[in-house]
Amino acid sequence: MFRPLPSAGVLTRALGIARSLAIYHGIPGRQHRMRAFYSAFLGPGDLAFDVGAHAGNRVRAWRRLGVRVVAVEPQPDFVRILRLFFAHDDGVTVVPAALGAQPGTARLEISRAAPTVSSMSADWRRTVAAEAGFARVRWEDSVPVSVTTLDALVDAHGVPAFCKIDVEGFEADVLAGLSRPLPALSFEYLPAAHDAALAALARVEALGRHVYRYSPVETMRWDPTAAGKRWLNARELEALLDRRRPMGRSGDVYARPASG
Repeated sequence: MFRPLPSAGVLTRALGIARSLAIYHGIPGRQHRMRAFYSAFLGPGDLAFDVGAHAGNRVRAWRRLGVRVVAVEPQPDFVRILRLFFAHDDGVTVVPAALGAQPGTARLEISRAAPTVSSMSADWRRTVAAEAGFARVRWEDSVPVSVTTLDALVDAHGVPAFCKIDVEGFEADVLAGLSRPLPALSFEYLPAAHDAALAALARVEALGRHVYRYSPVETMRWDPTAAGKRWLNARELEALLDRRRPMGRSGDVYARPASG
């Protein structure tokens, strides 16, 4: 029986998904480093939110630490992957939605070849599109997604010991839906979208004074400079990010209340 060949768009999307799975699950030693790193924030019986769970590598690592995980992911392809990976794990709840400042619906712009940079932020997409590293990235698909808030997630599941937020420039909007400080959280830093990270930092500080550390580009290690060896206040973190900005490499900012 004749079957038509898949379209170029379908093949590109399949390759993009395969690339994400290889990057986030196929690098030797990454899971071990991740468990060691997050054990400073999480332990058996704790609750964690993975906002922008994507391919579920952090969910996998946190479950090995005995942590209950709420995995929030709006991309339909990756919702299916998460449900497949954790279908028989009662310790994982998959929430097929985005987070924002208030409940509703929004449109998610999806890159078929690089689904990890799919985003709901038009400003972020315009900003990074001008950078050499994003020269070939296109956001070809647009899908409507449900939007809920961090406050609603806390009300439904409890206060997490840790919340990771990686949503490609929409971090400040996610944090705008939170009205109380959390024990610990992280958000992405991308030099090409420096101002978006500063907006997220401002939202965290609006919840109360926090202290911060920085981890470069999925290394699962703290920044090796002298400033990276201790917890910093917001002004010191801004100075650290200003110094890292010319390097052009992404990373994650970790925060906890100053009194914690």
